[in-house]
Amino acid sequence: MKKTKFLIATAILGIATFVAIAADHIDAPAVSGGTSDITDFYAFQGENSSNIAFVANVQGLLSPDATGSASFDENTLIEFNIDTDGDNVEDLVIQATARDGKMYVFGPTTPTTTGLNSTILANSTNQLAVDITPYGQSAIVESSGGIQAFAGPRDDPFFMDFNRYGEIIGGTATSFNNPGADTFAGFNVMSVVVEVPKSMIGGTGTINTWVESKRKQ
Repeated sequence: MKKTKFLIATAILGIATFVAIAADHIDAPAVSGGTSDITDFYAFQGENSSNIAFVANVQGLLSPDATGSASFDENTLIEFNIDTDGDNVEDLVIQATARDGKMYVFGPTTPTTTGLNSTILANSTNQLAVDITPYGQSAIVESSGGIQAFAGPRDDPFFMDFNRYGEIIGGTATSFNNPGADTFAGFNVMSVVVEVPKSMIGGTGTINTWVESKRKQ
């Protein structure tokens, strides 16, 4: 199996029992505005309560006009990390990488290495490919072996009054307005969604999970 080394670009940590949410918009200097910039990470129980869904959003602040030409970076690997024994080291990973209009998903499976470097696990028993949904079209979802996946542009789900936040940090305001102004309204992100049976995750019922974007080196 060919080994490909990736360098971590950004990471967001969450802890999931049923729901974990983390967000990071436009404030990671190394990748801000780039194709590997993670804006949101979600992990939650699926509509089927026997499943768990993992969502990574990248490339924030895409206007609808820009989304039509936006695409996933083929040199970027999106990796969902899952720690099942509480030692903050990934025991399982789910990898997603784009090629020629498709998003290829590998895992959940045991990684060959942990930490900053990753090898694409193309020989994983659990894998599928899904067409990347074009902007403005109905979601294309692919299923295989109990795993479901989607990839494509979606409306940014994160609500934040970013200007008011800046005023609070700057000392010119002390609280948020009610209601506030959604800074991200009308903007889109590129989303990767993978839903898997909980039986593929295992563990004690509580997991630590985080997502990384890693650029090919």
